[in-house]
Amino acid sequence: MMPIDQASLKTILLTGISGSGKSVALNVLEDEGFYCIDNLPAPFVLEVVSALQQAGQTRVAIAIDVRSGTAPQDLPGVVAALKSRPGSVTVLFLNARTDTLVQRYSETRRRHPLGMPSVLPSGGSGPATGSETQGATLIEAIERERELMSQAEGLGPAIDTSDLHPNVLRQWVRDVIGLQPARLTLLFESFAYKQGVPLDAALVFDMRCLPNPYYTQTLRTLNGTDAPVAQFLSDIPAVQRMIDHVAHFLQAWLPSYAQEHRSYLTVAIGCTGGQHRSVYVASELASRFSASEQVLLRHRSLAAKTVTP
Repeated sequence: MMPIDQASLKTILLTGISGSGKSVALNVLEDEGFYCIDNLPAPFVLEVVSALQQAGQTRVAIAIDVRSGTAPQDLPGVVAALKSRPGSVTVLFLNARTDTLVQRYSETRRRHPLGMPSVLPSGGSGPATGSETQGATLIEAIERERELMSQAEGLGPAIDTSDLHPNVLRQWVRDVIGLQPARLTLLFESFAYKQGVPLDAALVFDMRCLPNPYYTQTLRTLNGTDAPVAQFLSDIPAVQRMIDHVAHFLQAWLPSYAQEHRSYLTVAIGCTGGQHRSVYVASELASRFSASEQVLLRHRSLAAKTVTP
């Protein structure tokens, strides 16, 4: 057998809330050449990763969630142990709003893992008795899962899949797995307040106080990436002051976020429809920081409008 370079091993741990798109993400990783395992109990992760590495695998993706029993409380220790070894480790946490999850379960007619008898974990020491899960509603199961999975939510990048077309989620997952986890990546994400604040946002800035190009007839159907809209907003001193203030805030506090060993910081820029002001400001900020930081740019509402099934 050829010698194995341990430093070349890339491990992705995929976790999050049931119904948030982990199956879609796992399929993306499989298509990218990862050896994928779904629903592996956390205590077996180190042993399985070692065995796969000995077999010559250099890219491994494992989905871990509440179906694995004690996964939420075991996962932080597993991640720490993996990071103490050679190679790279990325934890990807998928989330979604409760109303979105309820709709998805209604459409698929599948049962939530914690809505099944004898599956709901108790406080943190193991599975609960069947009597503790009798009559649990879907919303109760979702909220219980959020409580349990909160222990894993800060372990790596998070993606809010609410309102995301599967094609958009696939691309965002590809973006994440291509990152170097040791360096903080700054993600600027525009969004529409009428669709809700993204759950993956660490910082949120509201652009609704700025003049709205929507009320200029010739600009209404355009968006913040179009030159006429960009020119309209760039000519307004208040818009430039807002961008300057947000940029100064980020420049002042990015070192502190980096010291917390974050690999990913999502800065959400919102306006009413997510079409003009937020798109322009997010794009301008991404351009400013791209020379000094690892930057990603996403337009949530525009992506939802342009992606076709």
